Order: sequence, then C-alpha cells, then structure tokens
Amino acid sequence: MVLLALYLVAITAEAMTAALAAGRRDMDWIGVCIIACVTALGGGSVRDVLLGHYPLTWVQHPEYLWITAGAAMLTALIAPVMRRLRSLFLLLDALGLVVFTVIGCQIGLEMQLPITVVLISGMITGCAGGVLRDVLCNDIPLLFRKELYASVSVVTGVLFIGAQALALHSDISMLVAMTIGLAMRMLALRYNWQMPKFVYRDEWR
Repeated sequence: MVLLALYLVAITAEAMTAALAAGRRDMDWIGVCIIACVTALGGGSVRDVLLGHYPLTWVQHPEYLWITAGAAMLTALIAPVMRRLRSLFLLLDALGLVVFTVIGCQIGLEMQLPITVVLISGMITGCAGGVLRDVLCNDIPLLFRKELYASVSVVTGVLFIGAQALALHSDISMLVAMTIGLAMRMLALRYNWQMPKFVYRDEWR
C-alpha cells in the first residue's frame, strides 16, 4: 500500500516536470499531456514490452493516464509559480527514480528472471521514461550525460535484490534500497557529483 502511494506521487511528479519540458518546446496542450504520460508511464511500458509482461500497467489501470494528464494540465495552469518549487520537484524526481527502480526489480523477481535481467528491469523502469521525454523534446537524454542518474538506479536495484536474497522482509528491503538511493541522488545534486566523461576530439585533417 505504501509503495502504491509512493508510485502515485512519483508518476504525478514526473508528469508535472515533463509538462514543463514540453512547455519549453512550445507544445500545445495535447502534446503536453502526451509527453507527461510517456514520461511517467513509459519506463514501465518499455519494461513490460521487453519482458512480455502483460497487460501494461496503464492498460490494467487506465486511471493512471487520467492522473498524469491531469497533473500535466494543472502544471500548465500554474507554471509561473513552478520555479519556486524547483527543490521540491528535484526531490520528487529522485523519489520517482528509486520507486520505479524497486517496482521494476520486483516484477523481474516475480517473473523469476536472472538477476542481471532483474537489475536491468529496474533500471529501465526508473530511467526509460526520462529518455523518451528527452528524445521527444529533442534533448540529449539525462541518462547519457554526466549526472549520477542511471548509476543511482543500479545501486538501488542492487541493494533491493541483495536484501531480498538475504530473506529480509519486502518492506524493509524496499525501505533500505530506496532510502540509500534517494540519499545518493540528492547528495549528487547537492555536491555536483558526476560520472567520468569520455571526451574525444578528432584532430585528423
């Protein structure tokens, strides 16, 4: 029940931040809603298609589409005050990352997939929605930039899988993994922690 509540908070927050990204690209309201739904629900959809896990989450629960579209439209209406809530949305975005990751890992474990695939399932669930948003908005996906994002998802997934392997209670496993993952993401934002970059300049003429 707690995980479901966190999931609803996460998809709402992801939809709102995606709506702002769509607004920066001067999209109409339909475009804003589509970008919001794709961002909030796209990671789970990509995971389900790749793993053959049906029905898709938003097909089984179409109310999630209304929640994300409604959050997007609300954001469009109150956009002028959104900049004051930037810190809050950074926190909620980080929360969404770790919540989605744990949910993805849970589904992989329920399908009795190999551990590597379970970890990838978590990372896809956590990160793919943002990649789709950035691609549709013609930006370089955050996943491929220097920020600690995918790495936070991987750490969260490893901690959750490890806790489950130790036969800890599912709620404890989720709490530990999400707390450490969330702290890691927020510290990375606070202190500008970055992944090593590969820089190559072709000097051949």
